[in-house]
Amino acid sequence: MTTALHAPGTMKRMNIRISGLGGQGAVTAAHILAMAGNAMGKYAISNPFFGAEKRMAPAESYVRIGPDKIYDRGELVYPHVIMVFHAQVITMQKSYTAPFYSGIKPGGLVIINTDQDLLGPEDHERLANDDVSVFNIDATHLALEIGGTELSTNMAMIGACAGITHVVDLPALEKALGERFGKKYVASGGTATLDEAIKKKYAKKEMLLQKNMDTMNKAYEIGEEWAKSASYAVGTYAAAV
Repeated sequence: MTTALHAPGTMKRMNIRISGLGGQGAVTAAHILAMAGNAMGKYAISNPFFGAEKRMAPAESYVRIGPDKIYDRGELVYPHVIMVFHAQVITMQKSYTAPFYSGIKPGGLVIINTDQDLLGPEDHERLANDDVSVFNIDATHLALEIGGTELSTNMAMIGACAGITHVVDLPALEKALGERFGKKYVASGGTATLDEAIKKKYAKKEMLLQKNMDTMNKAYEIGEEWAKSASYAVGTYAAAV
């Protein structure tokens, strides 16, 4: 069924909500997606939303990418895409939005970091009624296997999102990643601390960039293949803008 998110030529802007827990790099993921959008000549804005900056506390971030100037900021109530970085966002409702998929647009997409189905029958029914697709990917396993650390989980989630939606491409992601970690990027608070933790995992900056890009590449490939097998119309957003 062709829907609002993946109908050819229907989308002018993509709104992405990222729900995770402190220390998972949800804010960094939003930065990189927005920077990749800018690298492609699009307009993009990212912003975080969280309370106490501590590990395992709820954390959200939002990304808006499109062909026209974007003036609205703040909480993203009606996303086209939702990424869930941690199972506890669903199982323990560690989220500022309950249920976690509240507000998702008809025809939307939910990407969950999990190796098993975390949704109950009621959740599946409600999402199916709005023609919302759900893609489960074990992003943490990919991060450990390819990136060498679970801190690369956000890279796998970014890759999966891009592979399915084509909102940004791999060259733009590589450029954004290089700017985020390869240059002097000014982060604040917990984000800066997480950046330093990531850098310490690798002996050289080049290794950090390559391992994270490899993780993104693999997740992109998995997401793209899933979209094809599920007859999810890949690339229509990119064509629309």
